[in-house]
Amino acid sequence: MMNISRELAETLLAVVQEGTLDAAAKRLHVTPSAVSQRIKALETQLGRVVLVRAKPARTTEAGTAVVRFAREIALLEHDALVQMGVGDDSARVSIPLAVNADSLGTWFLQPLARLAEQHPVVFDLHRDDQDFTASLLESGTVMGAVTSRRAPVSGCKVMPLGVMRYDAVATVGFMKRWLPAGPTATALDAAPVVEFDRRDDLQTRWLRDRGSAGTAPRHYVPASNDFARAVSLGLGWGLLPVFQSSEGLNDGSLVKLDNLWVDVPLYWQQWNLRSQLLDAIADTVAEAAATVLERPGV
Repeated sequence: MMNISRELAETLLAVVQEGTLDAAAKRLHVTPSAVSQRIKALETQLGRVVLVRAKPARTTEAGTAVVRFAREIALLEHDALVQMGVGDDSARVSIPLAVNADSLGTWFLQPLARLAEQHPVVFDLHRDDQDFTASLLESGTVMGAVTSRRAPVSGCKVMPLGVMRYDAVATVGFMKRWLPAGPTATALDAAPVVEFDRRDDLQTRWLRDRGSAGTAPRHYVPASNDFARAVSLGLGWGLLPVFQSSEGLNDGSLVKLDNLWVDVPLYWQQWNLRSQLLDAIADTVAEAAATVLERPGV
């Protein structure tokens, strides 16, 4: 019967996390040659290539399965040590999570801070659009994710977090210059818009629903707080989460383009493991989300 060596699996995980064999060697306190030999031994043992030696190094399909195995073993060991009361802060388990930029820039870090106070854990956060974070679960890169995907990823369980509501807003000065008669299709085709990156289609969908040809000039600002600041400075109009736009709307520095909003349902998906730590993460994230996200249909 074939077995996966835990030492070899942990070595592969270290290479993936650090990006290169040299960096993994420093973390494991061995030579780069020793790391290379362990990877070769793992490939010989499995009869499959597990690592593409690029910069950064990346796993093959077989390597992804080994990395997931290594992560699961580390997590289960952590839970067992805590349950026996023999765990300590010097042996913190690393939990990789994926989250969309707007959640990361507003509410997501607070529950992680509480978890870090209560558990010997460190978090390895991967930021991506909510439409793409589920793919990081599928690849085994992360154990949990905030995602817009409702259907569970294979091997994962899912629960609803709530709805992130967005208002289309701009400064008063921007509206006077670019949209004096309101957000007509013709005016929207000329008015600059702020987008997160080239995969952000939220503004494009909003424009399409209002008959715009989508020819508006675009500013790309790939950070949630900087995106909101760009809108507040009049660089362009943009869709902001309610809890980012409310202050400006209340003091009059921002106005809504219209009275409609865009709702993006968010879900929490995580590996379907019997893990006290993963369950604690899910509960704490859901509790925090309930204080800031809207309920569906409200």
